[in-house]
Order: sequence, then C-alpha cells, then structure tokens
Amino acid sequence: MWVGSLELDLLLGDVHSLKEKRSLVRPLVAELRRKFEVSVAEVDHLDLHRRASIGVALVSSDQRHLTEVLDAVERFAAYRPELELLSARRQLRTSED
Repeated sequence: MWVGSLELDLLLGDVHSLKEKRSLVRPLVAELRRKFEVSVAEVDHLDLHRRASIGVALVSSDQRHLTEVLDAVERFAAYRPELELLSARRQLRTSED
C-alpha cells in the first residue's frame, strides 16, 4: 500500500476578503475531489485572505499511479489563472515505512 500527500501553498489573485477567498478555494477543492478522486481540504492560512494551503491525500496499491495523480493535481493547480502556486510539498510512504 502506498500513501501520498501533497501540500499546495497558494497565493490568491485579486482577493480582498475571506468571503472572496472562499469563492475561489471552495470550487478548487470541489473540482480536485471530483476530477482526481482524492481527499482534499484547506489546511493552513485560514485567516489570511490572499493565501491558502490545500492538502491532498491519496492511497494506492501502485507507486506509479500515485505519482501520476499527484503530478496531475499539482499541474492543475499551477495552471489556474486566478492563483499562483508558491510551493508544493510531497510525501510518499509505503505500509513498510
């Protein structure tokens, strides 16, 4: 069993309130969940209106599949015009770790 996680640190574009932030982050989280069938949540910078940290997790029996999905999630976030991907931190673990 392989477990992978990805933390995306995002800078949001022209956002001036937490309400505007929610209007960008919620659809992103929902689309990642639907499109890639991963677990997703906003995990940090909850009180800052121009920053967001999104956590993504996935379990797979195959490391290659896990890597492909996490790569696709990272690319998807990186190419969103309304935000800037500042960093992406990834962890892969096996049940034998």
